[in-house]
Amino acid sequence: MNLRDLHYLVAVAEHRHFGKAADASYVSQPTLSMQLKKLEKELGVQLVERNPRHVLLTEAGRQVVERAKVILAEVENIRGIARQAADPDSGSLRIGLFPTLAPYFLPHVVPKLHQRFPKLELHLVEEKTDVIHRRLREGQLDAALMALPVNDDQLHVEPLFEEDFVLAVPAEHRLAAVAEPVELSVLENEHVLLLEEGHCLREQALAVCQLVGASERSGFRATSLETLRQMVAAGVGVTLLPQLSVQPPVPPSPDVRLLRIAEPVPRRQIGMFWRPASVYRELLPRVAEVLRDLPSGLACAA
Repeated sequence: MNLRDLHYLVAVAEHRHFGKAADASYVSQPTLSMQLKKLEKELGVQLVERNPRHVLLTEAGRQVVERAKVILAEVENIRGIARQAADPDSGSLRIGLFPTLAPYFLPHVVPKLHQRFPKLELHLVEEKTDVIHRRLREGQLDAALMALPVNDDQLHVEPLFEEDFVLAVPAEHRLAAVAEPVELSVLENEHVLLLEEGHCLREQALAVCQLVGASERSGFRATSLETLRQMVAAGVGVTLLPQLSVQPPVPPSPDVRLLRIAEPVPRRQIGMFWRPASVYRELLPRVAEVLRDLPSGLACAA
């Protein structure tokens, strides 16, 4: 048994597809399949059910995968300890972010991170909040950016910034002519476009809707903010968008009117989380300082 084979098994468990697991592991599919069969032969037990359309883990496979994740995380920690000992500002840092933040936030901070920590290798993982939270707990990530609150007293949190929501309406909508800032009460009886289940932004927007007497537009749930934006531009309905998602380098749309909201403005607070015992615990607060330093007007200090 070797670490490479355990990595292949975990990749298959995560992707549930041999081809995708092979791509993620930078090997050919036949190589990955051969190594997994070799591992099964060595252990004397079937780990993976091979079906034409999908891949399933056996009960033994699930248990081995859970232990393999712990082993691989500890190996990465050992490597991190060595890198930190050699150079406190170097290493390979794995940071998770959720989809309604990552593409709008990263362009503003990644250049600064490279400038401040030129020897630091960044691995950025975009997943829904529950996935990055779990991967952080399991040691597959070194840090995660999540919207507060996160009820987990096993993680250290460093508040970064607060981000306002803006109201996005079609250019021909009745609200497009309303003077800014608008009161949230203008949403009363409106049918608001929302994201699908699993996005933290959905829960935040739903809370606003319930507060002012708005409701979710039935029969539609978007998979991304870009889908929401396009549906608003097409005149399907109105929505709430985070401020970073409507700032450059995101181009404005002539078919969408963005309206600032009067106080109390609905907003989300973003924090950076990590395990207190992380090998990067001395470096991560300094990384957080860089992430907190957004250009003026994009967000407010937490």
